[in-house]
Amino acid sequence: MDLCLDMACPWRILAAALVAAATVAAQGSGQAVPPVPGAPPAQTTPTTPPGDAPQAVFGITVVDNTGLEGKIYLMKPGSDGLPNFKKMKSVGSIYTTMLNIPSRSFTTGFPGITERFEWFAIDYTGRFWIEDPGFYLFALLSDDGSKLFIDGHEVIDNDGIHPATTVEGRVKLAVGVHRIRVEYFQGPRDRLALVLGVARPGGTWHVFNTSDFRPPNPDEGKQPATDASDGKRRK
Repeated sequence: MDLCLDMACPWRILAAALVAAATVAAQGSGQAVPPVPGAPPAQTTPTTPPGDAPQAVFGITVVDNTGLEGKIYLMKPGSDGLPNFKKMKSVGSIYTTMLNIPSRSFTTGFPGITERFEWFAIDYTGRFWIEDPGFYLFALLSDDGSKLFIDGHEVIDNDGIHPATTVEGRVKLAVGVHRIRVEYFQGPRDRLALVLGVARPGGTWHVFNTSDFRPPNPDEGKQPATDASDGKRRK
C-alpha cells in the first residue's frame, strides 16, 4: 500500500530506512536483500541508524518489565485475520524493547516455547513515557496482519493476509505514561515482517523503542496511564 507519491513523505522515508536495515542484515548472512514495497531505490553503502539494527527474533524469554511483553498464541490454519485473544490461551511470553524485523524467512519457531513458525499470533503490550506533547506519527509494517493501539484506541489497522505492507497513523499524546499494544499474526510460511516506526512532533522517522520513551524519574513511570484522546489519567 503506497500512502503518498512524494519521495520525501514519511512512509517512503521509513521504507528506505528498512531497506538499509535489511541490506545490513543480508550482507552479514550472505542472503539476497528482500525488497520493501514502495521503497525508493537503495543508495550505495547503506547504513543503519544506531540502535535500529534488525532483531533476529521477536523477543527473548528473559523477563523485562521496561519493554514490551508479547504473549504467543497458536492460530487455526487458514485464518484470514487477527484472532480474538480474549478467547485464547497463551502458550508463553517473550520480551523486547522494539519491533524491528524487516521482511525475512522465519522457520525457527520460539525456542523453549513452541516450534510453530506459521499460523501463530503475538499480542504485545507495554507502557511508554511522553515528555514532549503533540502529534506523533506511527508506521506499522507487517507480513501478515497487525494492529496498533495507543491507550486503548486503534491507531493503525494493517490486518489480513498480505505481503510486507506499511500503514501509517497519528495520535495526539499528552505528557505522561501511555499504554501501547501491537497485535500481530503470521499466516502461511515462511516470510514475515514486523516493524513499528515513530516520528516525534517535528522529528524524523526511527524504529520505536521503549528505551527512548522512559520517564526522567522512574517513579513517574508507575503513574496511571494518560488517555491519548483527552489527556486524563486512566487506571
